[in-house]
Amino acid sequence: MWEYTETVRDHFLHPRNAGVLEDANVIGEAGSLACGDALKLMLKVSDQGIIEDAKFQTFGCASAIASSSALTELIKGKHMDEAAKLTNREIAEYLGGLPKEKMHCSVMGEEALEDAIRHWKGLPSKAQAEEGRLVCKCFGVTDLQIIKVAKENNLTTVEEVTDFIKAGGACGSCKDDIQSILDKLHSLEKPLQEIRPVPRMTNVQRMQKVMTIINEDIAPRLALDGGSIELVDVDGTTVVVALRGACSGCSASQLTLKNLVEKTLREQVDSAINVVEA
Repeated sequence: MWEYTETVRDHFLHPRNAGVLEDANVIGEAGSLACGDALKLMLKVSDQGIIEDAKFQTFGCASAIASSSALTELIKGKHMDEAAKLTNREIAEYLGGLPKEKMHCSVMGEEALEDAIRHWKGLPSKAQAEEGRLVCKCFGVTDLQIIKVAKENNLTTVEEVTDFIKAGGACGSCKDDIQSILDKLHSLEKPLQEIRPVPRMTNVQRMQKVMTIINEDIAPRLALDGGSIELVDVDGTTVVVALRGACSGCSASQLTLKNLVEKTLREQVDSAINVVEA
């Protein structure tokens, strides 16, 4: 059993503006009987674009009737351009909220209003103007509809899309496709990361860091084999050292310079460092 607000119950039991508007000059429709919910919105619009009256006929559940009732109350007296800004979230908020599984009812109201506005402007219905790619065959939902409702309501999961426009709520074969659409949408919306240039190391800073690494890391490792190392000079990325103790004159001294000293300094100080022996 759904938990409905008192406002939803009131608009369901006592719907405002239900019925046929005999002198309507603009009509918008959304949903379909095949999908379980359908809404016909009838408007009387003045020559100046003011919605003087509005009525509806809805086939659907309590949320569908309440959302349609709320829609007519929200738009009466407004200019069509102002009414065009109404979103499904505002319809739901007017009712004090809707169960998440019934948010598609408020979306149906927004779509019927959008259809009416297109007709008032002399434009073809959105279904004719924007074909899109059919994603959910069970409910006739296209990729363009999924993108629109996801953007307007910050939807991130397939379950949320199902709550808002039913797509994926029947056979479920389109769920992977819906998730792919959401993934692409949100990857495009991610803000670009600011790329900050890495500050160049001064020669003094490089020398200080080289000295620290030699004293605290390299020298203790050489001392294990009876050797030692002395920093002679740092000229840009060229580091001059002298091997002492057991390392001095060792046949493997060049391996020690390259595989230990240079490799360590490149990893911890600067990848361009070149170590030479004094």
